[in-house]
Amino acid sequence: MNYENDLEKEPVEIADGIFWVGYTDSNRGLHCNPYLIIEGDEAVLIDGGSRDDFSSVMLKILRTGIKPSQIMRLIYQHYDPDICGSLPQLEAIINNNALRIISNYENNIFIHYYSSKTDKLDYRDLNGHYDFATGRRLEFYLTPYCHMPGSFVTYDTQTKTLFSSDMFGSFDNQWTLFLELNDNCRSCQDSRICSQNASVCPVKGIIRFHQNTMTSNLAMANALNVIESLDMDRIAPQHGSIISSEDDIKAIIRHLRKVKNIGIDYFLSEEYQ
Repeated sequence: MNYENDLEKEPVEIADGIFWVGYTDSNRGLHCNPYLIIEGDEAVLIDGGSRDDFSSVMLKILRTGIKPSQIMRLIYQHYDPDICGSLPQLEAIINNNALRIISNYENNIFIHYYSSKTDKLDYRDLNGHYDFATGRRLEFYLTPYCHMPGSFVTYDTQTKTLFSSDMFGSFDNQWTLFLELNDNCRSCQDSRICSQNASVCPVKGIIRFHQNTMTSNLAMANALNVIESLDMDRIAPQHGSIISSEDDIKAIIRHLRKVKNIGIDYFLSEEYQ
């Protein structure tokens, strides 16, 4: 696929049954990535997107070949408007009484303000997982205060894909759907100094996003510990680019662990001032 020409209208299958159904805008530094998982006759939509981008997301969903009524679960990994804003439109077009929202109690309190129509489940009451009829399993792992108290990540055991919510996100005007680090970027020990004198650093946007969005070094270190315990082939963040190489995943985690000032520590640091 020619991504430059087709990303506006076409879904992109990033793993078996997993489709990126997001949207791209050259004027935005913050790109949002809803994901659709299709398994048999069922589908699950993760972090469905904002109100204004509903039509773009739904167009891509329809182009996967499924009917909206086949979407059985909406997973919201936190409650920001860029992922929950389209909830009323989704409910209307899905129009299925079996639809349920999966998040957790801390998030559901606020998701309720987008819409009170659909029953909201706490994944902890589901023993931490959701199973499709075929047996394909999605597992949920709490990553508190990254960046909401109830933030969590979703792991597809079949494809070893981690949907990481805001973790591994990026604020970057030089956006691409897939992150591609070269050998020098992977071996880089200090993202502040580029040995190649490159005009664009693919890591700096990720670091800046985490400094501004995550709450503290302690919260992010805990989230990274949880994430590193999983066997991953790719990371699909809600913002930024998909990381689809084991070496690139390790490199980004190493860079994030080196950041000294996250959240309130960043705000109070001389670096911010």
